[in-house]
Amino acid sequence: MSLYNLKGRDLLWLADYTSEEIRAIIQTGLEMKRRYYSGERVIEVLKGRSIAMIFEKPSTRTRVSFDVAATQLGAHPLYLGWNELQLGRGETIADTARVLSRYVDAIVARVKRHQTLEELAKHADVPVINGLSDLVHPVQALGDYMTILEKKGRLEGVKLAFIGDGGDNVLHSLLIAGAKLGVNITVATPSKYKPHPRVMEAALEAARETGAEIKIIEDPREAVRGADVVYTDVWVSMGQEGEAEERLRIFRPYQVNRELMELAGGAIFMHCLPAMRGQEVTDEVMDGPWSVVWDQAENRLHVQKAVLALLTP
Repeated sequence: MSLYNLKGRDLLWLADYTSEEIRAIIQTGLEMKRRYYSGERVIEVLKGRSIAMIFEKPSTRTRVSFDVAATQLGAHPLYLGWNELQLGRGETIADTARVLSRYVDAIVARVKRHQTLEELAKHADVPVINGLSDLVHPVQALGDYMTILEKKGRLEGVKLAFIGDGGDNVLHSLLIAGAKLGVNITVATPSKYKPHPRVMEAALEAARETGAEIKIIEDPREAVRGADVVYTDVWVSMGQEGEAEERLRIFRPYQVNRELMELAGGAIFMHCLPAMRGQEVTDEVMDGPWSVVWDQAENRLHVQKAVLALLTP
């Protein structure tokens, strides 16, 4: 286990964590994976604990990986759909946080608005862990950088090219964590879709300390030249369905296909999933030799075991 004392900490976004703490979580995730494949499927460091998992938005990977992660640590996961709670009938977030704090040892929440997480954390007496918000997706980024470390053997100096929506919540976490880890990130996105100013401020502040380079450009071909990692995400996220037609038109030149991957050279391809095949990425890339998306998806399980083990009192 990590020597860093993270017990009782919230994980709302990675700007609150130092580069050393982020590395400690990733290294603990790698250790969890090593032990898993050595036959230690259950590591009961959280035996007797209970983890509440509040889901306001649908999920496959986050729900299953956190549920299994808690179970493999010996904890009891409780799935709580938003409308199964009194939240769906108007109980306040503050009152829900106070009550759950008397029952459980940590709260994982996947919500529509980042402010919901901040309100939960303000009133909860147990750690609140972000399973996705409209602003950031920190556990995804932790799993992603664990994967890059596995595949490339390093993080500092790695060049990551993100192709697509600059306002993407996964990209936001990749920017913040990457800047703290010394990863050079180039984002290719239409001028209308830049990263959130709050995210850019946090990422650039971290980059000044580590020397990481962050570039926001429009040309995807320029972005992938010399890249170690090519990353994309869906063009139409949950809640953006009303913008679908415009987004599909604007982002069409940003599809990751064979031509783009060959231009990148020896890069690996990453996608946080779910993928809309034929839109942001082709089948040829998703299923091709560049793709590490299935290892990437698996690593969510192991890094989230690390998060739960390190943060839950």
